[in-house]
Amino acid sequence: MLSAFRKNGLWSPSRNIAFRAGTAPRRAFDPRFFSSNAADVPVSELPVLSPPSVGGWLLGSAVLVFAVIVVGGVTRLTESGLSITEWRPITGVLPPLSRAEWEKEFDKYKATPEFKLLNHSITLEEFKDIFYMEWGHRVLGRLIGIGFVVPFAYFALRKQLTAALPRNLFGMALLIGAQGALGWYMVKSGLEDSLLETPGAVPRVSQYRLAAHLGTAFVLYAGMFYTGLATIMDWRFAKKGLWGGLQDGAAQWKDILANPHVRKFARNVKGLTGLVFLTALSGAFVAGLDAGLLYNEFPLMGGRLAPPANELFDPAYAKSADKSDIWWRNIFENPTTVQFDHRCLAITTYVATAAVYASTFNPVIRAALPPLTKRLATGAFAMANVQVLLGISTLLYLVPIPLAAMHQAGSVMLLTTVLHLLISLRRPGAAAQAWRQALRNTKRTTH
Repeated sequence: MLSAFRKNGLWSPSRNIAFRAGTAPRRAFDPRFFSSNAADVPVSELPVLSPPSVGGWLLGSAVLVFAVIVVGGVTRLTESGLSITEWRPITGVLPPLSRAEWEKEFDKYKATPEFKLLNHSITLEEFKDIFYMEWGHRVLGRLIGIGFVVPFAYFALRKQLTAALPRNLFGMALLIGAQGALGWYMVKSGLEDSLLETPGAVPRVSQYRLAAHLGTAFVLYAGMFYTGLATIMDWRFAKKGLWGGLQDGAAQWKDILANPHVRKFARNVKGLTGLVFLTALSGAFVAGLDAGLLYNEFPLMGGRLAPPANELFDPAYAKSADKSDIWWRNIFENPTTVQFDHRCLAITTYVATAAVYASTFNPVIRAALPPLTKRLATGAFAMANVQVLLGISTLLYLVPIPLAAMHQAGSVMLLTTVLHLLISLRRPGAAAQAWRQALRNTKRTTH
């Protein structure tokens, strides 16, 4: 087998495993790779194993998405999101470069409901400040697209992507493009002239569209982070046999994941991941309705654990004649109810994270879990504490921009730690298993 590696130019002292194994189409998994005769399988038939550079690129893309989420939050908090009244994917990359161009953009903004109702006394220089904030957010979104598509094409042409990656990455690329369109669809909701005809209306984007825009960003971030980290972990498993923080993880992972206590723990972590995402999504409704400016106290709301029922389910928010929509409209459109729901979800998420962490001290579960999983459970609980403190502080201090931005960033970090915890119990990919088996059998035949 070793001679076959050398003959094909895929073996060197510093390179123990191949990134590519031929160019012909092949299945991602073949039982022959796991037989006792795996060492006799030609190298050209081994599946492609993505190098760490693929994982690094995906993690870098995730960092950019993290940044655009935070910048988007600051853009909303500074009320800058409606300063650019057009969507120009190509020409919009450049900001106004002359006095005349700035005046033209300012005139467009003067026609918006936000200017007429709130910012009618704003100066050109003040307009530039909010314009640059929204422009920066949009340019960062374009950079994410370029920074994702170009390396994707490169790695695909170099045949350095495992069998399942191209389909997943293509879906992420489509999601990036959809985010741009969804972002403009959201902004348009705050530019509609109908706002001028609605008594007491506040010029802001639809909370539904804001939640969709932010939720899609979270999904994109989670996909990039999970896939990137999984790619790196597969490489380490294939090359060094590392799994779950164990040096001999390649020999233990099957038994660990087959343990019923570990399987139950993994299901709990999956549920926790969904709960973290749902809580973050409810935060988008809080932001969209400025619900954080109500009941700036904790844990009480107006001196009681929950506001009165007639305030939580106010008939005024129902639009149908029979009031049949009173429940769901209050849940999504009543600022008081939205804040209450977010509080409940946040407390539930914190308790769930604490429960997952506490379960690692159960002697039976602790003995079964790999070291990495136990460390990450501690990290997830620590991040949950930080996020709760940020959320309470943001509420008590009437949503100051720095604290609110940190709270939104904290939601991404909490999702990150929980995703990492989930990945720590992931089974190695088929390609990684094949290469690990082949490499192990090769070492046996050379000794």
